[in-house]
Amino acid sequence: MPATLSSAKTRSALRTSARICLELLSVLLMIAAALWVLGRMWPIVWPVIVALLLTTLTWPPTGFLRRRGWRPALAASVSTILFFLVAAGIVVLIAVPVASQSGELASGVVEGIEQMRQWAAGPPLNIGDDEITRAFDTAVARIQDSVGSIVTATFTGVGTVANGIVTAVLALFLMFFFLKDGPRFLPWLTRQLPGRLAVHIPVVATRGWNTLEAFVRSQAFVGLLDAVFIGLGLWIVGVPLVLPLAVLTFVSAFVPIIGALFAGFVAVLIALVSNGLTDALIVLAIIIVVQQLEGNVFQPMVQSRGLGLHAAVVLLAVALGGSLAGIVGSLLAVPAAALMAVVWNYMREQLSEARQEPEPQAEAEAARLEPHAKAVQQEPPPAQQTAPQATPQTPQTPQTPQQEPPAP
Repeated sequence: MPATLSSAKTRSALRTSARICLELLSVLLMIAAALWVLGRMWPIVWPVIVALLLTTLTWPPTGFLRRRGWRPALAASVSTILFFLVAAGIVVLIAVPVASQSGELASGVVEGIEQMRQWAAGPPLNIGDDEITRAFDTAVARIQDSVGSIVTATFTGVGTVANGIVTAVLALFLMFFFLKDGPRFLPWLTRQLPGRLAVHIPVVATRGWNTLEAFVRSQAFVGLLDAVFIGLGLWIVGVPLVLPLAVLTFVSAFVPIIGALFAGFVAVLIALVSNGLTDALIVLAIIIVVQQLEGNVFQPMVQSRGLGLHAAVVLLAVALGGSLAGIVGSLLAVPAAALMAVVWNYMREQLSEARQEPEPQAEAEAARLEPHAKAVQQEPPPAQQTAPQATPQTPQTPQTPQQEPPAP
């Protein structure tokens, strides 16, 4: 006899499914609303994020100075000034050698273009001078037709650079305040939150801060590997400006994907204009190999260990962040995924049915308050307190009151 479906169980399953779908839809709507608010507040949120990332870099020396007895404001000021000097030194280290060899690079660019023209004129392309001239005239005509778009893009670029400078200055000031008053944040937050939130939110914030530190350390380590290997390859090939290119590679590593492409393009261009096409192709091969190892082996391994994420999750997070928000999305995708993993793991710990032991924070708080609680329990009420006696008294035998006969 074939089994028949129970109408009561079917209705119950449908109601449960509908309720779960409604709850998921509510959660997705709340997430969409939060992202919309975040987008509207992005000019304020972005400097805060940059300042937090910079604070993870400058907090170790600040903590060292504070442990040596320095006042918070003085330690934060010294760390901020040192960071500014290091950043300015990196810019000078890249700009000064490039400016000193700008004449050679310019002549090298002309020679490189001439070599490319001669190569294109030979087999197998066999592109003659007339065709190159027509292509050049066509390009000039298109540029003249799109002068308005170029001007608009130029003003947009200038506005972007200005916004970047304002963001950098604001992030630098915020970093100073984070370094000076950062340890006061969690106690202040604990006093502001009610009930169980005063325990859970500070724990999640502490774990999130440790995750950001791990992200910055992993990015710095990966950038150092790129700079060492690519710089060594450029030195072996004989490309000039090895040290500025290595420093540029290290700095660009903090911007995933786009930073590596930019640093690689600059290195290949300098190799082309200074050493020729063969060395440029060798440099291109070196950069491709190193970038593939960095993107597919080093970075996922280091970040997966430091952030507690699988290497595949790291790759997918970078791809998703880049598709949603471009360079900024690629930069923030991995720490955002790691922070979501921190929140999810903590919620899973708290909601686990097998978790019966008390929370560490609650247990520590209870242990701290236990002596005071015992003292309060042992202390007699005010009405029963008596003055201390010089000599002990013999206890008196309590007398039972006589009961009166019941009324007739």
